[in-house]
Amino acid sequence: MISWSHQGRFRSEAAFASFAGVSPMPASSGLTNRHRLNRSGDRQLDRAMHTITLIRIRLDPSTKTYVAHKIAEGKTARDAQRCLKRVVCRQIFKILERAEGSQLVEAKELAQAA
Repeated sequence: MISWSHQGRFRSEAAFASFAGVSPMPASSGLTNRHRLNRSGDRQLDRAMHTITLIRIRLDPSTKTYVAHKIAEGKTARDAQRCLKRVVCRQIFKILERAEGSQLVEAKELAQAA
């Protein structure tokens, strides 16, 4: 919430993901096409996203299904977690954008994203 500061600060979900450090960056070599997470951005926000993904992987059945699907596609567990971080970032961005300027986001909505 502190990183958000006000509505309209980020022009898109991709800009918010880049700021959070969860945007994919190419890390390809030779015939291998891979991506890794962006190392720049707000480290506290990235740590919060990381904690959310770890808890969701451990407790949420739909997230377990999502991760299992990504692993079945041939991604590693780490790559599946990277994809999940981006999904969480997208959900949080939508919740914060939807909130009107001075209205506070309900804790229930943020808890659902977390």
